[in-house]
Amino acid sequence: MCEYCGCQALTVIDELTREHDVVVDLIGDARTAYTAGDVDTMAAIARRIAVVLGPHTEVEEHGLFPAMAVEFPDHIAGLKAEHRLIEAVLGEAEHGTPANPGWPLRLLDILNLLRAHILKEQDGVFPAALASLSTAEWEAIEAVRARAGTPGQAALG
Repeated sequence: MCEYCGCQALTVIDELTREHDVVVDLIGDARTAYTAGDVDTMAAIARRIAVVLGPHTEVEEHGLFPAMAVEFPDHIAGLKAEHRLIEAVLGEAEHGTPANPGWPLRLLDILNLLRAHILKEQDGVFPAALASLSTAEWEAIEAVRARAGTPGQAALG
């Protein structure tokens, strides 16, 4: 992942990046489970991804994105729309393995979107935030993280 701009020196960006790294690893695990025909494991992985993304998305949508939306409204709106798509497919596994035989392919498709989404944030939003946000805006984002918490250690692997 991105390490060239220095944005990970900020605790909140470092946390978001570590969560992205966990999700990318889980995406690989889901692909392996799909290849093995193990839909139950895919569903369990979808639930783990959702646990990681819960507080992560809250920090982005209630902290980072509002601060960035002034300068990049269309880009931020697109990222938020992708969050909704990702949440919907992951949410289908919330209570167990979905019975719909098309779900495993939908999950793979949404995980491909999620992987591209992560790159948009790490290669675009995070460096732009480093360059443009004020100390007060960073403090507001940190306050959102404090309220949202972090995924449990079990979710982070």
